[in-house]
Amino acid sequence: MRPRLKRLILIAPLAVLGMLLFIAIGGEVVLQLWNWLLPPIFGWRQITFWQALGILALCRILFGGFGGHGLSRSKHMTPEERERFRQRMRERCGFGPATSESKEQ
Repeated sequence: MRPRLKRLILIAPLAVLGMLLFIAIGGEVVLQLWNWLLPPIFGWRQITFWQALGILALCRILFGGFGGHGLSRSKHMTPEERERFRQRMRERCGFGPATSESKEQ
């Protein structure tokens, strides 16, 4: 066998085990924090480990994406396009005209 293939065969199971361990620890952290904070503060019910994993996945989808950070829109924009994009987002979110516009008027 080639050395590179041997190394891959040895590292692949460790990588899978590491990912599973990372997911399990993340789920347990969400579970413990939820059950420690939210039932006493808001009166919400406690959750299970699988519900904690679901919350973790949902937060990743909503706030973290799927690891495609290299495909960000702003990296491919010129500074003028970036400023126009920011201005449109401010207007859509109800923050009115951009600060640079209000100074010009």
